Amino acid sequence: MTSKVAVLGAGAWGTALAFLLADKGDDVVLWSRRPELSQAINSARENARYLPGVALPDNLRSTADLGEAMRGAGMTVFVVPSHGTREVARAAASHVHDGVPIVSATKGIENDSLMFMDEVLAQELPPHAREQMAFLSGPSFAKELVNRLPTAVVIAGHDPDVCAHVMKRFHTPYMRTYASDDVHGVECGGALKNVVAIAAGIVDGMGFGHNTRAALITRGLAEIAKLAMARGGSALTLAGLSGMGDLVLTCTGELSRNRTVGYEMGRGRKLPDVLASLGHVAEGVKTSRSAYDLSRKLGVDMPITAEVYAVLYEDKPVEQAVRDLMGRELGHEFDPRAVARATLK
Repeated sequence: MTSKVAVLGAGAWGTALAFLLADKGDDVVLWSRRPELSQAINSARENARYLPGVALPDNLRSTADLGEAMRGAGMTVFVVPSHGTREVARAAASHVHDGVPIVSATKGIENDSLMFMDEVLAQELPPHAREQMAFLSGPSFAKELVNRLPTAVVIAGHDPDVCAHVMKRFHTPYMRTYASDDVHGVECGGALKNVVAIAAGIVDGMGFGHNTRAALITRGLAEIAKLAMARGGSALTLAGLSGMGDLVLTCTGELSRNRTVGYEMGRGRKLPDVLASLGHVAEGVKTSRSAYDLSRKLGVDMPITAEVYAVLYEDKPVEQAVRDLMGRELGHEFDPRAVARATLK
């Protein structure tokens, strides 16, 4: 039995998830805010702008009409960039019906409000939608998913029945799904790994070695765990797919847009020039600002995040950022008080 699914956001990741759901047999409507993109997708049976060379299934079509996309849908998937999620959620609110699962596959933190996507959706969608929400995260490049390469993701939510339903909808022979009840931890891992990926790209672009990259990934994970715990999440979650898994992928994979931004800056290019040539959204650029502001608000020490922010927004030389990181006061690898709190949980 097939069911209609609305996928909101026709970028590379939205198109890849729409492909997977259609590949499994669902009738999928892929919404784009740009009518010309929708028309091109329908006529060419390909998203040449964001996922070129991928033939889209016949049961996947695109529209720029949000109401048409969501009408009669048995599940709605938000894959809009984080800075556009609030606007789209507000427009979609009147089309959200009770009992229809809402899945967010967007990773980021809103700049001004410092809210994660679960908080933005809870604020903008009707109250009845809040228990129907689930959050998809984990190490997953769009290009590899549409090539049906084995992939694993985590589905987080507050309602176990909703999680179980969404897990089954996304599970295929090439994508395995796992459940989590730690929405805060999963959301934190998905957003913050993009910031660390920019840092990883910078040190790679500067010509540093495997030692440097391993140290950066590990200490970056420690920062993400600290922020997640400050928001009520579990450090254990960050040892999983939405933490270590996504972090390793994004910090080492050549398909990572965030790593690419850092890599080019490590080679001496300026941010505006890098972004102009990228052609896609790199969530980590905006998230770096949000993460820096949120860490200060919550009193969480996040030195890698602070240096990435300084490089991106204060034009700090990358060489100086590395020197300042390496020259910090020595201390414990893990804050004993944080370890005690994690143990008590």
